[in-house]
Amino acid sequence: MQDNGTNSDPGESGLYNRLAVLRAERGISRQQLAEAVGVNYQTIGFLERGDYGPSLKLAFQIAEYFSLPVEAIFSTKPFTPLSQQVYGTSKVETAPGIETKAEEPR
Repeated sequence: MQDNGTNSDPGESGLYNRLAVLRAERGISRQQLAEAVGVNYQTIGFLERGDYGPSLKLAFQIAEYFSLPVEAIFSTKPFTPLSQQVYGTSKVETAPGIETKAEEPR
């Protein structure tokens, strides 16, 4: 996973997702999410890793659980890091192996 909490590789499913970051933000376990949407907790792990994609029904159940649109959770393209979306920042390499955050031009 990337440091922005999103799935950095779509895996076999071909889908990127923000499930892990959403769970972390809300302090919920895989087990709690699984119980809320009626699946096994291992299914949540498989989805987070991109081992397989959710059914349309499951994608909508997860979106409803988080009160977000489906496209805020799942995508066929990599997500822009949340820090960049919200604050307009990205990492800039200043010297080999040293990274700092810099504000992007608006």
